[in-house]
Parts: sequence; structure tokens; C-alpha cells
Amino acid sequence: MDEITGAWDWLTTGANWAGTSGVWHRLGEHLYLTLVCLAISCAIALPVALYLGHIGKGGALAVNISNAGRAVPTFAVLVVLMLTPLGKHGDVPTIIALVLFAVPPLLTNAYVGMREADQDVVEAARGMGMSGWQLLGRVELPLAFPLIMTGLRTAAVQVVATTTLAALPGGGGLGRIITAGFNTYNTGQVVAGAVLVAGLALLVEGMVVVAERLLSPLPAAVRAARRRAERERRAEDRV
Repeated sequence: MDEITGAWDWLTTGANWAGTSGVWHRLGEHLYLTLVCLAISCAIALPVALYLGHIGKGGALAVNISNAGRAVPTFAVLVVLMLTPLGKHGDVPTIIALVLFAVPPLLTNAYVGMREADQDVVEAARGMGMSGWQLLGRVELPLAFPLIMTGLRTAAVQVVATTTLAALPGGGGLGRIITAGFNTYNTGQVVAGAVLVAGLALLVEGMVVVAERLLSPLPAAVRAARRRAERERRAEDRV
């Protein structure tokens, strides 16, 4: 109970929110690392997953290789990178470690979404004369969109939570509030930092859910292909 009271006192003290060591500054650093890592991860994982899912070859191998990276602790990767020349380049080791952590859920969900797209709709779209790239962009991608966003949501929450490790080698982010609390034996500050990280993770997850609902595509090509597939199924049933 004392820890909760101490955390409340720390969070409601205005001085803890201002300055270069304050919450707002650390929150900005945390968001910067999160957004950069997610952007790089999406740029790496999504094109590979969408292409392999479209052609139906090599995807299982790519997914297995990416998932193997989950067995390596992110902190261990961060420590190793800090001991290399990359350790002299600010947030680069942290970004690389977090990207390696974020790629697997993005790659796996996007590939599975592409492979689990309604094949009747895909075949109907082919029958309408769509090229391979039209099929990918106008049919398969919209059908895979929910699973792609699920992967993005998972990766975003994981990165927000794991970015706290950046503080251990002296990086920025909300983790600095937690480590500072440990260094000064201020349990209330440690709890306050954990609450801030958890709150940010929930906020980011909610934003991704809202974005999914607002951006969910259902273009005319998909609707037309679905109608054609339904007509073909009815014709087969009559036969």
C-alpha cells in the first residue's frame, strides 16, 4: 500500500514532469524509439511477408527463421551490440535489438493473413482478369488486413514494453524513471514508472485498434470478386 501511495505522490508532483529528466521528456524519447523501431520493422517484414504470401513459396521458412529470433532475449542482444562499435552510436544498438524483436509478429501475421485469404474470392478475382499485382493490392491485401493489424498491434505493445530496457545501458525512455527509482531506493518512483509504461502500452494498443477500424479496406474489387465467387458456388450447388 505504501508503494501505491508513493507512486501517486510521485506522479502528482509537478517537478517530476518537467526538465530533461521529467516524464514528458522521457515519454518523448520512448515514443521516438517505439515509432522508429516499428517503422523499420514494418519496412522489413511486411514487403517480405506480402510477397511470399502472394506467391505461396518460402513463407514457412521465413516465418520459422524470424520466430527463432524470439528465443534470444532482447536484453542479451542489446548487451552484445553495446560491446561492438555500434555501441558508440547512441540509440542504434537499442533500435536494432527492438527491430529484431518486432519483426516476427509482423512477418508471421502478415504471411498467415495472405495465405488464409478466401481462395474462392482470389480465384474469382483472377477470373475477372486481374494481374498478379492487382490481385495482391486490391484483393489479397484487403483480405489480409485484419491479421496484418493484429501483428502490428502485438509488435507495438511489445516494443513499448521492451523499450524500457534502453535505460539499462544509459539510453532514454520511461525506463530511466524506473532505473532512477532503483538507484535511489525510491519504490514509489519505480511503481510510477511501471504504471506510465503500462498506460502507454494500453494507449498505443487502443490507437492501433481505432486505426484498424478506420482504415479497414473493402474495395469494390473485393466485393465484386466475392459476388462472383458466390455465384459460382451457387451454380456448383445446382449442378
